[in-house]
Amino acid sequence: MSAEPDIHTLDERSLERRQRFLDGMSVAACTVSVVTTNGPAGRFGVTVSAMSSVSADGVRPTLLVCVHHKSPAAEAIIENGVFCLNFLRDGQSMISDSFAGRAVPPGGDKFAVASWSEGATGAPRLTGGLVAFDCRLQSQQQIGTHHVFIGEVEEIMSAADGSPLIYANRAYGTHARLPVRAAGSPETLSLGVFHTFAPYLVPEIVSRLSDAGRTVDLQLLTGDQEAVIGALKGGASDLALLYDFDLPSEYEVERLAALPPYVLLAENHPLAAKQTLSLAELATHPMVLLDAPPSGAYFRSLFEAAGLRPNIRYRVMSFETVRGFVGHGLGYSLLATKPASNMSYDGRALTTRPLAEDAACSQLAMVVGAPADPSPVFRAAVEAVRSIFRQR
Repeated sequence: MSAEPDIHTLDERSLERRQRFLDGMSVAACTVSVVTTNGPAGRFGVTVSAMSSVSADGVRPTLLVCVHHKSPAAEAIIENGVFCLNFLRDGQSMISDSFAGRAVPPGGDKFAVASWSEGATGAPRLTGGLVAFDCRLQSQQQIGTHHVFIGEVEEIMSAADGSPLIYANRAYGTHARLPVRAAGSPETLSLGVFHTFAPYLVPEIVSRLSDAGRTVDLQLLTGDQEAVIGALKGGASDLALLYDFDLPSEYEVERLAALPPYVLLAENHPLAAKQTLSLAELATHPMVLLDAPPSGAYFRSLFEAAGLRPNIRYRVMSFETVRGFVGHGLGYSLLATKPASNMSYDGRALTTRPLAEDAACSQLAMVVGAPADPSPVFRAAVEAVRSIFRQR
């Protein structure tokens, strides 16, 4: 076992090499997984991207994972002697952030952000993940700052389909198949859209292109802010429509519209009798928070700016599920995207009210990836987006 190096003792050349190594490795596209364990040492989990198959031969296949020695999961894996490697699918970046310590889950319990079952070894297995390898620890060695764990695979649980969550260029994304173009075939439009905008914007964009006589081979990615930015950085999207929060500085950004926040209520909610609602009034009532990044942070910031704390009863990642919760009278919500319909999916009547305060608006933005050779379809899509907002 080697001792952990102290970077404070490294000379200038070694520090420079270390930073160049980190920058160089950041471009490697890595599948994101959560390693879990349970047993006498307790239940623990941590996000990892350093994993690999070792061998498919022998009585049992083997794989390896690397876990930082300061993670409580490392010592627990050693003592428990088991671990489960859970591959995350696209759309599960919140699980990754929770187990990596970048996001604080409700109540502080990382396992509360997802559903789990138990495999042969007793290690927690993610329900709804892409694939899980339930392993017994064969050997381990600490190299530098990390434990390298070799596991014998006891069970393998695979989903029927899905795409992996990938981390590269310090952002989340997923893979995209490279199209094989035949001569004269339609050019592809690679479009990334924040999930709450997609139902309102994508059909109209495609419809306008179709009306102009263009047949679109649409490669569409919808997801949260990190997923859309990750697709843009990874080259899976040439054009993105998303919020103007933390946008990459290297791309052309065009702000299209201000989206003022509004209050969503069940039609029979006690506050629905008022024409406008203040944040102070809302803070005393249960709230259903749209907690898909960056929406959750934005809506909480409105209360924080007023010196208030909202009474968040439910945190929900899906826009339409928020509307369903509100329709059932489980709380109010703050939203920015406003559908034309005042009914939830299950037929519950909804109503909206403006905020009494002059609250900070979010901005819907178009980020142009600027491909080296923009296709006619790409240029037409950019102009279609602009024309949609000129007419609103």
